[in-house]
Parts: sequence; C-alpha cells; structure tokens
Amino acid sequence: MQKLKQEFNDKVIWITGASSGIGEELAIQLAELGAKLILSARNTAALEQLKNKLHRANEHMVLALDLGKNDDFQSLAASVVQHYGRIDYLFNSGGISQRSEAANTALHVDRTIMEVNYFGNIALTKAVLPFMQQQQSGHIIVTSSIAGKFGFYLRSAYAASKHALHGFYESLLLEEAKNNIYVTIVCPGKIFTPISINALTADGQPHGEMDHNQATGMSVQECVRQMLMATQKRKKEVLIGNKEIKAVTLKRFFPKLFWKIIKKQKAT
Repeated sequence: MQKLKQEFNDKVIWITGASSGIGEELAIQLAELGAKLILSARNTAALEQLKNKLHRANEHMVLALDLGKNDDFQSLAASVVQHYGRIDYLFNSGGISQRSEAANTALHVDRTIMEVNYFGNIALTKAVLPFMQQQQSGHIIVTSSIAGKFGFYLRSAYAASKHALHGFYESLLLEEAKNNIYVTIVCPGKIFTPISINALTADGQPHGEMDHNQATGMSVQECVRQMLMATQKRKKEVLIGNKEIKAVTLKRFFPKLFWKIIKKQKAT
C-alpha cells in the first residue's frame, strides 16, 4: 500500500459512478491514499453522504453528472480545473448493465445503454483531454467488462457498448502517448456490486434483483485494489475476477472449446 500511497497522494482524481459499486469503493480507497476527489453520479445525496465519510472530506468535491446527458461536460471539466488547477486521473466507472434477450429488447433501451456506457464515457474523456494535453500528463482508467471481450446471454447492448470502449481507448492510448497521457482498460468479471439490480430489462425497467453471479463474485474491495495496482503499473488492460476471466484466454487460443463451454454458463 505504501507504493500506492506515493502514487496517488495529493493527486486530483475524478470518479464517475461514485455513488455505488466500483466507483464508490474507488473513492474510499483513493481518499485513504491521500487523493483529492471529484465524485460524480446522478444521485447527489448519495455522493454527499459518501464525501462526508471519506478521509479528508473537506478536500473533495461533489459534482452531479448524468452520463446520458453529456452536453455540459466541457463546462464541468473547466470548473474542476478552476477549483483544483489540474486533473491527474479520470476513472470512468459509471455505466449501466442489461438483462434481456436482444430479440425482445426495445431499440430505445439499446440506445440508452450505448448513450450512457459509450457516448457519455467518451464525452467526459474528450472534455478532460485538453487539460491533460496542456499539462502534458494524465491517466484515464476505463471500467469495461469481460463482456467487452466477448458477448454473453442477456447482454447484447451492454457487450456492444463495452466492445466500443475498447476500440476507442486503444486508439486513444496510441494517439496520446506523445502527450504523456496513459490509458488503462479494466475488464472486471463477476464482482459483488449492485450492477445487476440496476440493469435494464427489455422495456427499460430496472432488473431489481441481485444475480447469483454478482452475489458470489469477487469482493469490490479486492477488485478496486487490483485496479489501482494496474493503474500504478500503467497497464494498458487488466482482467479482474476469479475463474471466469480465464474465458478471455480460452476464446483467444481455443475458440471452439470456448463456445462449447460458454453456452452452458448461467446468464445470471
């Protein structure tokens, strides 16, 4: 933890999706490591509650943000820089999942998921990027998923949005290397968070259930610890989870076996 402390102490770090799950745990751990945080999500009350329990609470900022409505992100980024003087890290952790078969999913649900998970994500990155370019430093950490590496039952729109993030950020990391800006794509597997509860069903309503896959998954504390280690090492991509992440390697080297095994896995 001492090396992590040195990495993040007094750094200005913006976290989306900070009101729950991975984003919330990032805030908790990064505050303990001495970071100055910008906490963003739609639920301002939850963000204020989180801020007040963090280490050095008065050094953090709550900034309400809806990834589905991204027209004002440039002004939000400017307000952060005006307050703190810089942005060292952007943790793009906000997003929404899905629990419905493609054939039954209304197109507006596909659009909503893509708007939040992809367009909202990259819109904030594009708003922050000019400031990182000006300071000639920065690190963008993107929470994708193993669903960004292969499709899965009941995840068509979700997997599509995560696949899209990989294409964008793999391009960005090449383009921005000249500006000393790093990108890390994080691919969590089954993690114990509320993501399944808030996932959208075929008509856009919340799934409202904690899936078995999430309930029995890796703790969010361990997931975030591994995220921060990968960030410190400036890894371009990291897989985080238990045995389910082996499916990524299986697909790459033994695709026939992968498809045989994956079709027998439970969707929830």
